[in-house]
Amino acid sequence: MRYFLVIATLLALGGCITGQQAASIKDVVSGLYAGGGSAQNTAVSNSLVPSTEEIAAGLKEALKVGSKDAASALSASGGYYKNDAYKILLPPDAEKIVTNISKIPGGQRMLDDVVLRINSSAESAAKTAAPIFVDAISDMSITDAVGILKGSDTSATEYLKSTTTTDLKDAYRPYMQEALAEPLVAGISADKSWNTLKTSYNKVAGSFVGSFAGMETVESDLDEYVLDQAIQGMFGEVAVQEKEIRANPMAYTSDIIQRVFGYAKAERN
Repeated sequence: MRYFLVIATLLALGGCITGQQAASIKDVVSGLYAGGGSAQNTAVSNSLVPSTEEIAAGLKEALKVGSKDAASALSASGGYYKNDAYKILLPPDAEKIVTNISKIPGGQRMLDDVVLRINSSAESAAKTAAPIFVDAISDMSITDAVGILKGSDTSATEYLKSTTTTDLKDAYRPYMQEALAEPLVAGISADKSWNTLKTSYNKVAGSFVGSFAGMETVESDLDEYVLDQAIQGMFGEVAVQEKEIRANPMAYTSDIIQRVFGYAKAERN
């Protein structure tokens, strides 16, 4: 009799049950009817488990929310430059410049200037990331979604990274190049700042004095380097957002996110 009362209660609640509440009810029912037959318990549990279609919808919605929030955070003023986790510094072989910067008149000023401009360019390009991610998210299969839900705290981010990096770079590159070429302060672009710095350094490095001092020229492609760093930063922030959704699904207003990730959280606990 009590079993039928529980069933009636669940039916009355209908779609109002959140994932977390569903998990709690599942535990209670399992405890009450541990000896009452597995078929009964399975029927109750299955009624609370999101369907595969719901899982796919929930993951897609969560990734859209996460990627939008990530793009918003990094496209804000100082989104890259003032965040030590994502701040883009000069390419690795530019360490030669940093080490020998005192040998170039005004070198430190040029160095600081180009780093600021690189990060400002990345912040401008980040505004285009969200719609690109949204298009990629739409192609996620139900099978992928189920596996991702049961995966690690960053499995959705890793999925995006493995399936969209090449296409994202191809689509993202023109925006980044445009941002790098855009005049910022005093009509000088990030590309021009970098080329001025690199040319000044290479002029010294290629001279007799530079060769005697063991200086080597720098040939890094700023466009490609900054593109890679900007995208890595974006994926890093998407991972942060994914972890937050998985940890606190009830903090989001989306019913499908609450249901799917609330259930996933309850299953892990």
